[in-house]
Amino acid sequence: MSRDMKTTALVLGATGGIGGAVARKLLARGWRIRALNRDAAKASRSEPAFEWVQGDAMNAGDVLRAADGVGLIVHAVNPPGYRDWETLVLPMLDNTIAAARAVDARIVLPGNVYNFGPDALPAPAEESPQHPLTKKGAIRVEMEKRLEAASQAGAGAIIVRAGDVFGPGATGNSWFSSGLVTPGKPVG
Repeated sequence: MSRDMKTTALVLGATGGIGGAVARKLLARGWRIRALNRDAAKASRSEPAFEWVQGDAMNAGDVLRAADGVGLIVHAVNPPGYRDWETLVLPMLDNTIAAARAVDARIVLPGNVYNFGPDALPAPAEESPQHPLTKKGAIRVEMEKRLEAASQAGAGAIIVRAGDVFGPGATGNSWFSSGLVTPGKPVG
């Protein structure tokens, strides 16, 4: 693997809160950032330092083309407004896994705590049981199972479990902004 491949990351979801924050941090640390977007021309105006590639994370060919020559794929993509999560999230992840295997890239997935139930409290850990109480939690469990299977088949995968991103540059697509403080609206 060439040095450029080791330091080029494909970020799926680079216009979102987590994907954007990770992409900017990687860029600041010397990584080349490639970002897949359904409207690459528009996205490039907001973040011209990234190499924007036209495409959709639902299209396996688009993800594979965008992954050519990368050493890392940050899978931080979500359906717009979290609509149709149950039908879109797993195929997007499958496309990322297939591309990562094809180009020998490591996958980073921003994880969360949706996949844990009350039996993991008070302090969920890596080995805590995953018994979610919600449909979204069950999908998260399946995502992690697919990454584990990919890892056992030789693909590198890292799950970084954290809460929603909020603060400067964050989107309105987090529980914090939707439930407590909505960007552009007075605090109530």
